[in-house]
Amino acid sequence: MGSGGGVVLIGQPLRRPLAGGVRAPRFALTRLACHARSRPVRLACTAGSAILALALAAVAVRYFAETSWPLFRAHPGLLVAAGVLSLLGYVFKAYGWRQLFATNERPDTLALAAANGGASITALALPGRFDDVVRIAIIRRFRRPRTSVSTLCLSLGMLGLIDSAALAPFALTGALLPSHSLGVRLGLLLLAVVGFAAAALVLGLPRLTRSRHFHRFRFGRWLSSRTTSLRPASAAWTLVSASWLARTGGLVVLLGALGVGFSLTLALLYLCASSAAAALPIGPGGTAMQAGGGAAVLIASGVGIPEAVGVAVAVQLVGILVGGSIFLGAAAWRAGRRLTPQHRAAPVLAS
Repeated sequence: MGSGGGVVLIGQPLRRPLAGGVRAPRFALTRLACHARSRPVRLACTAGSAILALALAAVAVRYFAETSWPLFRAHPGLLVAAGVLSLLGYVFKAYGWRQLFATNERPDTLALAAANGGASITALALPGRFDDVVRIAIIRRFRRPRTSVSTLCLSLGMLGLIDSAALAPFALTGALLPSHSLGVRLGLLLLAVVGFAAAALVLGLPRLTRSRHFHRFRFGRWLSSRTTSLRPASAAWTLVSASWLARTGGLVVLLGALGVGFSLTLALLYLCASSAAAALPIGPGGTAMQAGGGAAVLIASGVGIPEAVGVAVAVQLVGILVGGSIFLGAAAWRAGRRLTPQHRAAPVLAS
């Protein structure tokens, strides 16, 4: 027992620090997760979200207070028609985005539309692609079904590729239309080439993830089970293309309402330029990037500087108003649903 006990006594101290060292990080992460779910932390996060919302609203008010309001001199009926078409664009894009999720992880269409609407508001202040962080945060607030952050990031990447692929025919059509300078044509052709390359990547990704070499990696196995197949990708492309058609029609109507004229050429140019500017990873607020790119291409096409700036401000304002209405409506619906009793008391049957 002397030698055997010695082995046991010596072996136990050597094993306990190792086991403690392995379990300590997991225990710390568990405690951190419990603290994060506590009521004081949730109240602090809610208060922080409210302060951030008020700050963004103040930035929006200041932004539009220093800018002329071209919508005041526009035709009211045409403005309503432009807003309805913009709303359809949001709806079609939300349905297209929903096709990129697996069936058991697919969020509600209202959550996706609210995410796009909320991102359109925060794009006034957030730079570059930070609006995707807002989209993820909004969707995570809709807890059923619970979609992981990694899945949301993958869907946003796929949505960006399909968005570029859906925009490619519009850019190619704009490049083939007459009365464009050589620089504008080359820019539109480049945008079309990028869109067709994105479509090729979306079509080839399922075959790539099925390869044996790709399954050797953990990320490859995770991606292969979540890659969008050809049928849902085609449905997503069709719906996103319908969103671009609705946005193009709304911009044509808005150009007519502002007195510039019902011009399909200018509408295509503006949408392509603003989308290319918004895709830049680094820069000022997303709204400023889109407005600046759209105004620049309108000026290059012969539109006067005041008219081009007015169109850019009006387009962003309509998008923010429609997106904000969707976001507020979704938030009100979610709050009302939480206040509604989920389970009603079943009637007691007489024996």
